Amino acid sequence: MTLNPFRPTAGAEPPQLIGRAGVLDEFEYGLRIRSGAPGLLTIFTGARGVGKTVMLGEAEDAARRAGWAVISETATRGFLGRIGAEMKRLIEELGAGPSIRRITGIGFGGFSVQTELAPEQQAGWRQLGEELLRLLDERGTGLVITLDEIHGADRDELAQLAASVQHFIRAGLPIALVFAGLPAAVSDLLDEGVATFLRRADRIDLHAATVDDVAASYLETFGTFEHPLPPTLVREAAEATGGFPFLIQLVGYHLWQVAETTPGPLSAAEVGVAIAAARRRNSRVVIDAALASASQKDLAFLRAMAVDDGPSKTADLGKRLGDPSNAIGNYRARLIDAGLIESAGRGLVDFAVPGLRERMRA
Repeated sequence: MTLNPFRPTAGAEPPQLIGRAGVLDEFEYGLRIRSGAPGLLTIFTGARGVGKTVMLGEAEDAARRAGWAVISETATRGFLGRIGAEMKRLIEELGAGPSIRRITGIGFGGFSVQTELAPEQQAGWRQLGEELLRLLDERGTGLVITLDEIHGADRDELAQLAASVQHFIRAGLPIALVFAGLPAAVSDLLDEGVATFLRRADRIDLHAATVDDVAASYLETFGTFEHPLPPTLVREAAEATGGFPFLIQLVGYHLWQVAETTPGPLSAAEVGVAIAAARRRNSRVVIDAALASASQKDLAFLRAMAVDDGPSKTADLGKRLGDPSNAIGNYRARLIDAGLIESAGRGLVDFAVPGLRERMRA
């Protein structure tokens, strides 16, 4: 039997990219134009576990195939300085290389800087970027910067990055900026005016794949088995994922693991064991992390929502919790910002993380 193709780790490349056909078309077209194309400013948003980091990786791979340089960062403290350090290293590398050299990948190590760059450092950062972009432009390529978890970014750093990128675009230099973050937090970030020009970015809201697409992918992937999974059990496994990419990886991983130790065809009970293992790991990895900063009031709100089998009416939640409407509105806004719940229509909210309803009922 071949090695398990599923990789249920944050950002790991899945064996198949399900339900994402055409998502990067505008970005890839922009790589050919090289300057000013709308797709070169892209923001991926979506719930936890929906595959935002994976899409950043796909964008990076597409850029490398096109010969672009790639700097990949997470929006933790000091990200702007780390990007600057990479730009400097690239300039040094390009300066020693032949004029036709094309960049196919970037590796980087730790680099400690202050969160906020002083004005003279900001000017130096922009000058560094211009120098690198002109070198790349001469070689018929450009630079892609990807930034994950933008919802946690330092506002000053983000504003400095946005202002410099806007300057590069106005100068006709080949720059691309691709972000990823939680939907409501990204919206708030852009509405604050921290990086006004980023409102023009191509915003792509990632959603769960259809169960039919997941089932088709599982049928193909598990079709290599000596004893292929019956379609009914494939459907059960696909439905257990809810279409969420991380759960697709988890369920597939544990199904494959069970199949490796089972001499004959998998039974319904064995598929159930794999699904249960996937749900437990999803609870530890995704749900525990999501709930880590939730207050007791937040948890009470979530438990009140878990009473319903589907979307909850905020009016009903107010009655269950005995809180005034303004307090309910505050809890709602905070939990949406945290990516735990989402608006499901006027006066309605629903869980945004698969398995969270069941966890709150436990």
